[in-house]
Amino acid sequence: MVDTDRITGAAKDLGGKLQGAVGDLTGSHRDSAEGRVREAAGQAENLYGQAKDTVRQVADEAHHYADEAYDYAGDAYERGSRALRHGTRDVGHRVAEYPLTSLLIAGLVGFGLGLLVDSTRD
Repeated sequence: MVDTDRITGAAKDLGGKLQGAVGDLTGSHRDSAEGRVREAAGQAENLYGQAKDTVRQVADEAHHYADEAYDYAGDAYERGSRALRHGTRDVGHRVAEYPLTSLLIAGLVGFGLGLLVDSTRD
């Protein structure tokens, strides 16, 4: 999408060039100077429109990348929660299948954590 400032700027630039050329041909310094001023204003407006187009394009690309990152994060969250549900279910089945072994493992893990946390140990 082309910004309207680019279109009007190009039109003013062309009009200024024509007016300046006519002023040069007729020897009218006033028309020549006005044409150069109009040409410069048209070029400035055209550049302003180009800058707006560039900013708009960069913003659209940033929005696109943000949407992709959001989709990826949502997929990762879904995969993680699915893995957590499956892991919890598997641990539950193992504990139900081997209750004494699970109790012994939990006790050993607790004892090990207690040793790590105990600051009075020398």
